[in-house]
Amino acid sequence: MNKINSVCPYCGAGCKINLCVENGRIIKAEGANGVTNQGELCLKGLYGWDFLNDNKLLTARIHQPMIRRQKGADFEIVSWDEAIEFTAKKLLAIKEKYGAKSIMCTGSSRGTGNETNFVMQKFARAVLGNNNVDCCARVCHGPSVAGLQETLGNGAMSNSIADIEDSDCLLVFGYNCADSHPIVARRVVKAKQKGAKIIVCDPRKIETAKIANQYLPLKNGTNMALVNAFAYTLIDEDLYDKEYVSRYTEGFEEYKKQLVDYSPEAVERIVGVSASEIRQAMHTYAAAKTATIMWGMGVTQFGQAVDVVKGLASLALLTGNLGKPHAGVAPVRGQNNVQGACDMGVLPNMFPGYQSVTDEGIRQKFAQAWHIPVEKLDPQVGYRITEVPHLAIEGKVKAYYIMGEDPLQTEADLGLVRKGFQALDFIVVQDIFMTKTAEQADVIYLLPVGVSTVVFLLVLIEVFNVLNRQYKHVVTLNVIGKSLVY
Repeated sequence: MNKINSVCPYCGAGCKINLCVENGRIIKAEGANGVTNQGELCLKGLYGWDFLNDNKLLTARIHQPMIRRQKGADFEIVSWDEAIEFTAKKLLAIKEKYGAKSIMCTGSSRGTGNETNFVMQKFARAVLGNNNVDCCARVCHGPSVAGLQETLGNGAMSNSIADIEDSDCLLVFGYNCADSHPIVARRVVKAKQKGAKIIVCDPRKIETAKIANQYLPLKNGTNMALVNAFAYTLIDEDLYDKEYVSRYTEGFEEYKKQLVDYSPEAVERIVGVSASEIRQAMHTYAAAKTATIMWGMGVTQFGQAVDVVKGLASLALLTGNLGKPHAGVAPVRGQNNVQGACDMGVLPNMFPGYQSVTDEGIRQKFAQAWHIPVEKLDPQVGYRITEVPHLAIEGKVKAYYIMGEDPLQTEADLGLVRKGFQALDFIVVQDIFMTKTAEQADVIYLLPVGVSTVVFLLVLIEVFNVLNRQYKHVVTLNVIGKSLVY
């Protein structure tokens, strides 16, 4: 039996894992000593690998390329060359007839790796000639990326998961770590055991609220009002770090003016939390030598999400809880490479490294690097994945290339999404599973992960976890299907 050290593919925590392999099959998984998990694993990490051994488990595995020569026809198994030629001709015809912006691409926040996502956004921009490329961060932590990028200059978690247990105070806002990231929840529990004060803001009495020093059950949709009341309290009661604000921040006076109507007394009826509780929470937060703010979907999947993220980051700036150990802001990402997908530029408004597509100098830089005329790069922000159903129904999007995502299973308002897909002329899906979306495709590709015969496989791809820490997936197993060598 061999033990192969890799990283768990299920969430953004990036837990290290040992896969125990015998005769080319995984027989069990064990926790490895990683920075995040320290030898621990949650149930998904321990048992969520069966699909690698069984190609008929739950959702059928895709074995080789298939095409549908006309709508309603059966899939036909073809070679990679034929599938690629078929796809290229269709996309070229649509581009010539309807224009470059009529084609949409979606990258993957799952285990396809940074390299594949980089190529996807480059294909959209340098080949198709548009910025119509996006990923599921749009309906996940996209607001965290945008809000932190604008406020702090970096759209990622500022500290490490290991820092959490050594923080003196944890402000947990709209984030149920016990369900979403059990290994992160272990860090929260350890912080409590070390004496940390925990403040939970959530309409639901989540598991973390049960061990919290203070639980604020705010009303749904009132995130912005509560965060502004927090900031008002820090300034009004002179709890903020004046030296830090003076040395390291800009716009304090303008920010202070924006908070004038958000006293705890003014918003308590709106948010459903008393003024005294709001003030008490900020006294606890400001008194801590080190504090971490953690948030999740309860912030990012609501209205005003980007502004709420900016507000949470501003609380850390007001109290000097950035740029030092055991303190910071922690948007704990969902899928295992949602951070990497965003970093690689799978966003309609950003090149890799969060460089704006509307900046002429940035476009010139990428055109030079990619050896293409700068005129080839679209200066306009592209379409978002949430717009695709509407744009397809309106006839503005005619083709959709989807890699490692399943919008017909996961998007909101599935009725509208189905209508949008029915209006598309051409759908390309690249996946390892026969998903709901793949069933509606005109072309299906097996994601390229190894060699084309059944032999031992070494897969080596890079992902970025929630900390922007680079990991390499290394797996040894028998290959199912015919995939391209890369």
